[in-house]
Amino acid sequence: MARTGPGVLDALSLLAQVSDELVVGTVRDTHTAWLDRFRGGPLHRGVAGGVYAGLGAGLRATSRGFEALAERHPGPALDADPRGRFLTAAVNGLIGDRLARERPRMALSLSVRVDGRDVEPDEAGLAAGFPDATGRVVVFLHGLCESETAWDLRRERRGTTYAASLAAGGWSPVMLRANSGLPLRENGVALASLLERVVASWPVPVTRLALVGHSMGGLVMRAAAAVVGEQQEPPAWTRLVSDVVTLGTPHLGAPLAAQVATGSVALGRLPESAAFGRILDWRSEGVRDLVLGLAEDVPALPHARYRLVSATLTRSPRHPVGAAVGDLLVRPPSAHGRARGGRTLFPDAEVLHVGRADHFALLNHPRVDRALQDWLS
Repeated sequence: MARTGPGVLDALSLLAQVSDELVVGTVRDTHTAWLDRFRGGPLHRGVAGGVYAGLGAGLRATSRGFEALAERHPGPALDADPRGRFLTAAVNGLIGDRLARERPRMALSLSVRVDGRDVEPDEAGLAAGFPDATGRVVVFLHGLCESETAWDLRRERRGTTYAASLAAGGWSPVMLRANSGLPLRENGVALASLLERVVASWPVPVTRLALVGHSMGGLVMRAAAAVVGEQQEPPAWTRLVSDVVTLGTPHLGAPLAAQVATGSVALGRLPESAAFGRILDWRSEGVRDLVLGLAEDVPALPHARYRLVSATLTRSPRHPVGAAVGDLLVRPPSAHGRARGGRTLFPDAEVLHVGRADHFALLNHPRVDRALQDWLS
């Protein structure tokens, strides 16, 4: 019995591999470097080398065993449980590009999601998944290490979500899940293709299309527009996009991603710390793409209105703390696409700042909810 999605045994196999390559490998290489520094004797080195070799061999055998077992007996699917879906999304964000190459069963693909399951973007699948479809479609795409369930953050406290509020106003929310560890432009190609299929197969004619992206999701939506710009005949969905809303999107890069890259280089300068630098080097291409974001070579969709939302921990974005850390992950100038010297990626965009909020608060915030209802009225 074959499984198309990841299962618990796949996760255990990956855990054993990571334990070998990162945990045991890091301790081994660091120990060896310190022995070299203090000229440890050959007996010490031989014993230590044998221990590490044995641990590594055991973990590799365990990983292969779980993988072989998963091929024959898939076991529980990770998608069957909210915690499994969270784990899958997080791991894909961190090493999703590597999973796509080495463990394709654990790698997510860009998909339409309804009630925790994939919906085939053809006429039959969309008709079954969206029985109350309207001609106004709003597409939500999450950020790094997130899934479509991220938009439910604080639902119990607020009693609603952006999707629920817009559905009450006649929109049809379409929640997407992506492998956020893939390069931005690769996800952009996938998104452009998926939107084309959704619009062509939607149960009723689409009259208006809105795109809402949180963090990296906003960059992927821009990357999809870049794909369109390379085509001689733009697909139908591009002419239907009336609004693009980005929430805490690092259009000009995220400081934390840059600090991780700098830390990796710094740790690699000494043998004693190089192994820890290699841990940081495991980060996916998706994470690496957040260092710079997307610049002017990625054009905006010509018929769409852009709405750019930022947040800061402080009430005012001009407060020294708010200006320095933004929402903890993205600063307002990057979220608004405004660089030093007056350069701006979106000259005609409408911007909104949300004070006293962190990066993830933008997933379900009352001010953003009201703004979305106004913008998409």
